[in-house]
Amino acid sequence: MKLTRRGVLGFLAGAVAATGVPLVWTYRMKTYAGPVSDHFDGMRFFDPDGVPPRSLGEVLRWQFGPGRQRQPWPDWAPSPHVDTPPARVSGDKVRLSFVGHASWLIQTSGLNILIDPMWSARASPVSWAGPKRCNDPGIAFEALPGIDVALVSHGHYDHLDISTLSKLAAKFSPRVVTPLGNDVTMRSADDTIRAEAFDWHDRIELGNGIAVTMVPTRHWSARGLFDRNKTLWASFVLETPAGKIYIVCDSGYGDGQHFRRVAQAQGPLRLAILPIGAYEPRWFMRDQHMNPSDAVRALADCGAEQALAHHHGTFQLTDEAIDAPLTALHAALDEAKVPRERFVALKPGQVLEI
Repeated sequence: MKLTRRGVLGFLAGAVAATGVPLVWTYRMKTYAGPVSDHFDGMRFFDPDGVPPRSLGEVLRWQFGPGRQRQPWPDWAPSPHVDTPPARVSGDKVRLSFVGHASWLIQTSGLNILIDPMWSARASPVSWAGPKRCNDPGIAFEALPGIDVALVSHGHYDHLDISTLSKLAAKFSPRVVTPLGNDVTMRSADDTIRAEAFDWHDRIELGNGIAVTMVPTRHWSARGLFDRNKTLWASFVLETPAGKIYIVCDSGYGDGQHFRRVAQAQGPLRLAILPIGAYEPRWFMRDQHMNPSDAVRALADCGAEQALAHHHGTFQLTDEAIDAPLTALHAALDEAKVPRERFVALKPGQVLEI
């Protein structure tokens, strides 16, 4: 295979987006500074119950080693659904609209909350290479209602999208609530982004009786050559009138203790939003991304009444086929004797109300 400079840079951009391995940026980014804790050593964050991120050598083994089986995706796989959300949702209802990948619009108690907002065409540090969308966002950006809050889980490019956050800041000026250090990333790129950073176990009042708690998750973070694990990652527990919603944007499964601890500390949970995609090959991905079988176990561990699937079907970050996560989810549910209607995978533009 002939390698060109543009081709090599394209691979690097894709590797950053898919794995977080910091191969592209060579400048020193501003990073978090704060006191040492049980998950921060004074320079880098770590998960006391997790594992270190993969090395560059392991990335190269995955990408170029023998026997790789990367399944082709279609260039375009549009969803048949498009949502035009209401301006506000009042009362005790919660309206959840799936935007795509890990992005959601949650409307309740007069508040409009976005999760990991991502409207860009590529999940990449550059606009001309890296994983490209294969379907439009389920809500057109122009159709968004007034956004009050955005919750951003961590710094990987498919979750923290500066372009989208800048557009939101210009149009709505929402609060952006994120784990420690990601506020530095955001404000360094655009000081109009109203970023607020918090630690694991912090509970943040969002207004109108809605609150969110940052909870540990089995993952990691990086955007540049010098910032691996210099920003924190988290999942969210959102308190709503319809019950608590556990939002896991990226996580490995491990032995399930992260999910059981959330059940113990935050339960009961009305709904869990769990990732089911970007999981092959397992030797490389198992510590950072769940597969559908893991996600079914995570549902059992956290004890949520119902689950919604996400993190699949929009960006090809890893090697499985575009429809493999849904097929595997149904098989895992059947094997565990869990009704399929308890763990549903929406298409972008579809809506669930609870």
